[in-house]
Amino acid sequence: MPLAPIVLFCYNRVDHLRETINYLSKNPLAKESILYIFSDGPKINAPAGKEDAEKVEKVRSYLPTIEGFADVRIKEAATNQGLANSVIRGVSEVIGQHGRVIVMEDDIICTTDFLEFQNEALDFYEHHPLVFSISGYLYPFSIPPGYSGDVLLLPRASSLGWSTWKNRWELADWSVADYAQFIQDSKARQAFSASGSDLIPMFAKQQKGLISSWAIRWSYTHFKQQRYCLYPIRSKVEHIGYDAGTNFGRFSRFQNTALHEGKIRLTPDVRVDPEVVRNLKKHFRPSWLRQLINRYKYGI
Repeated sequence: MPLAPIVLFCYNRVDHLRETINYLSKNPLAKESILYIFSDGPKINAPAGKEDAEKVEKVRSYLPTIEGFADVRIKEAATNQGLANSVIRGVSEVIGQHGRVIVMEDDIICTTDFLEFQNEALDFYEHHPLVFSISGYLYPFSIPPGYSGDVLLLPRASSLGWSTWKNRWELADWSVADYAQFIQDSKARQAFSASGSDLIPMFAKQQKGLISSWAIRWSYTHFKQQRYCLYPIRSKVEHIGYDAGTNFGRFSRFQNTALHEGKIRLTPDVRVDPEVVRNLKKHFRPSWLRQLINRYKYGI
């Protein structure tokens, strides 16, 4: 199979973007891979619109200098689309042409074998009945000592250095037409929360327009299809954008990971381990303070 194209989303942080490109280009497969870059436009009507426009311009001045890939295709939005809209439109466009994609954002660094892992896994699990997407990242939660595999399945999708196929991506309903029915179904809510009690509040906020998140809708698609995201037992990517990122705050539960070089053994008999899923849910359990805020401020 041809190598999957890389789709990278960036906005206004040129230093983070440089670091992301620096790590990504050190992958031996980079020079054989097409890199699509979607550059979001400035928030012109925001209070700091002029400053934002200047930062975006710095990013766009840097983009034509990027080397080390088979081809670099730059797509610049005239106005600010927001990360969620950018990802949905950008991935849909590229995956429609190539059938599969590897997705990165401008605040993620990776190992030198990240592209190798992603491409091998895309080939290996393309027809696996349970695998819906592939993550290069593993959440920093406790893995049972007896777990012996190099990959595991989780019902929660990843937004950090991930990949998928066209026939999976096209199953997502980004309007979530069945949300009203879902949110009234206590059994469905409980099942969706199996990989984190934070998912329902996040989903509700997205539907209320309080946050803009493609990732929660992508996780919901996994849940609806009763399929899973495949994770390596050791992270191939690390998030570096805690200063002013779109998705993660200072005390994000995505912190405290490290990059791990080395071959990941892919096995066809990968299964869902209930203890692994329980540990993941504990990791994403909201604090009492967050639960109170969700209940009294947002009615969730």
